[in-house]
Amino acid sequence: MQTLRAAVLKFGGTSVATREARETAFARILAAREAGFAPVAIVSAMGRAPQPYATDTLLALIGGATGSANSDLLLACGELISAAVFAEELRAMNVEAQAMTGAQAGVRTDATRGDAKILRVEPDAVRAAIERGIVPVIAGFQGADETGAITTLGRGGSDLSAIAIGHALGAERVDIYTDVSGAMTADPRRVPSAHVIERASHEEMTELAERGAKVMHHKAAAYAERTGTTYAIKGLATDVGTIVQAGYDSERPVTGVTASGRVTWVRVIRGDIENPTQRMQTELEMFRRIADAGISIDQVTINQAGVAFVVDGDRGRDVRGLLGDLNLAVRVREGCAKISVVGHGMRYMPGVVFACVAALSRANVEIIHCTDSNITISILVPEDDVVRAEAAVHDQFHLETSEV
Repeated sequence: MQTLRAAVLKFGGTSVATREARETAFARILAAREAGFAPVAIVSAMGRAPQPYATDTLLALIGGATGSANSDLLLACGELISAAVFAEELRAMNVEAQAMTGAQAGVRTDATRGDAKILRVEPDAVRAAIERGIVPVIAGFQGADETGAITTLGRGGSDLSAIAIGHALGAERVDIYTDVSGAMTADPRRVPSAHVIERASHEEMTELAERGAKVMHHKAAAYAERTGTTYAIKGLATDVGTIVQAGYDSERPVTGVTASGRVTWVRVIRGDIENPTQRMQTELEMFRRIADAGISIDQVTINQAGVAFVVDGDRGRDVRGLLGDLNLAVRVREGCAKISVVGHGMRYMPGVVFACVAALSRANVEIIHCTDSNITISILVPEDDVVRAEAAVHDQFHLETSEV
């Protein structure tokens, strides 16, 4: 018996919002069939608020509250409507199609409401459908827990659905269709010279997604990295974009630059605590209080001079209140932003930090704090200067061209 070559095609909210957009999506499905693939469609809810079936529009019906079984059930409706409409319109084109819930497609999750974790995918029903020549149209962003209750996967969950189902099927193709033609070297709204990244490693795309690139959800990118699932991020209109795969190693030191939103820099000086054991206990208590308050920290440095870290938003007063009685000098600076410089190639090339510092110095951008990890350099700058900083680093590494 001939082995079916599955192709998972995910269509985001703008790709299914109008009949015109859906016709382009149908063309992608038909092209996949003509190329010898058995297509599986994953769809998001239609459009964005205030369109009637968009996720945020539905959420507004219950005042914006998430995290309950009721909100999961409500929010799942957007993708269910989209899947049913998409499948029926395919059938009207004489393409046999079947809408499926995430649960029917075999997406099994834990019981976390509003941000469920995929435990496994049991794709028997999907595989049976494509073996009969049917195009499954699966509602993204959702699954079911072990009791059968509907769960949702959190923002960007349809990307995660596509990667997980693609991996479970052993799909030859997993294409994430959006309204832009792939991941970009920077945000083109801030850096006009930004262009599409043709290829990236899983590790690079996970870092870019986690640090502000909006084209791929970070949980989906991390799932693909963990499972070794190759995927492409493509423009719906162009059918071209970025290929993301394991083992890809660019000759460039830097692949892309991203920028975060508003953050607060915190610097903690130990005051007159000289005893090493007491100092360690005080620092441990500091981190415990911050964790218990549900405050996530980033860019952490610990050394003889003290401790520094970053928190999202304007949280200076909150941090001071938590630590005020610990004999620590707490300095905060709100109104900061973080640029992240990502590239697999920086592992092998000295001088990348120097080049970043030099670029920001020429652009007259203050560096407030800087940390680096395996393939990422994160630099804190004044929020008012973040656009200039992103452009300066982008220019420094000549990311305006695809040539090395």
